[in-house]
Amino acid sequence: MDIVEVPTATESRQSAASEGPAPDLIAEARSVHRIYETGRVNVHALNGLHLAIARGEMTAVMGPSGCGKTTLLNCMSGLDAIDEGDILIEGVSLQSMSDRERTDYRARRMGFVFQFYNLMPVLTAVENVELPLLVARQPAGEARRRAMEALELVGLVDRARHLPDELSGGERQRVTIARALVNDPAIVWADEPTGDLDSENADEITDLLRRLNRERGLSFVIVTHDISVGRQADRIVRMLDGRVVDEGSIFAATPMRARSGEGSS
Repeated sequence: MDIVEVPTATESRQSAASEGPAPDLIAEARSVHRIYETGRVNVHALNGLHLAIARGEMTAVMGPSGCGKTTLLNCMSGLDAIDEGDILIEGVSLQSMSDRERTDYRARRMGFVFQFYNLMPVLTAVENVELPLLVARQPAGEARRRAMEALELVGLVDRARHLPDELSGGERQRVTIARALVNDPAIVWADEPTGDLDSENADEITDLLRRLNRERGLSFVIVTHDISVGRQADRIVRMLDGRVVDEGSIFAATPMRARSGEGSS
């Protein structure tokens, strides 16, 4: 009697992945470790973590508090150093860059959205949005034009000259998103972007992120506790104890416009 070998689940997944086109990756973490020394105890915030993000993908990273979600975002964006492994952004290792090169890359190719806005209280909405461009020594006129375009994208042109204290929570988060988009980034990292908002504003911000993802092909990595944010994403990555324990499903390298049916006859 012939013996039939049955492939393991891992072999089946690898075989299925090899049959389709490889996704165009914008970010990848390979066996990443991040250890924090806290007195007598070393905390393994990231423990041999692997994760790949496809270009044009909207990914939600979820898991219990303390599982390493924000550390993952900080390390993959180059804000925090890693102790072991490698992180590739658009195919280039962050570890191969100097501190200056990483800072320059973040300024040119990344956007950031935080839970608590991080807006300068003495600057108007448009001044907050144009600030990264001015720091990067863009001409003032060009910076103002691009800032107004970014505010138009998020529906806040009419609030451009208001201070943060004169804006609602949802409006302030829209200003933060506009600031993240003003440099035309390749990827946007968002840490609990709806965490400080009521449910109505949270839904509006989530819808806005999804629309920007679909219409502009922007890649988003969103750390969140909010399952309604996760449901809007292409996939949910679940973390536990510094590792990815479930990656959901990943799309093949297909532009978001094609996935959503936009531009079809």
